[in-house]
Amino acid sequence: MVLKTVLLGLVVCLVFFASACDKVTVANLTDNPSKYTNKEVGVIGRVVKTYGINVPFSPIRGGVYEVDDGTGSIWVATQSSVPRQGARVGVKGRFQDAGLQFGGKTYGGVGIIESDRKVK
Repeated sequence: MVLKTVLLGLVVCLVFFASACDKVTVANLTDNPSKYTNKEVGVIGRVVKTYGINVPFSPIRGGVYEVDDGTGSIWVATQSSVPRQGARVGVKGRFQDAGLQFGGKTYGGVGIIESDRKVK
């Protein structure tokens, strides 16, 4: 049963990241940011912090969340609702070598502007 779950998770991640983006580690991004700036990248990890807004029954939502992949952590900006803390996510988006702004505060030295996300 555990093996089936792991294999299913791997298949989902492979399909998700097979589409036109570099799957990288956070360490790759922070060690060589100029290589990835303004390029579509994908990171898989666990959500460790979230800051966002979600007004039910309205289009008002968005925020930032921090993803840790075991090699480091990176902030991700989203126009959707933020995932719950502790969730395992695969996130795809445009890499920035400058911090992300939300609510008048800057998060991180580098970040990802989310274009797609899968939550496990």
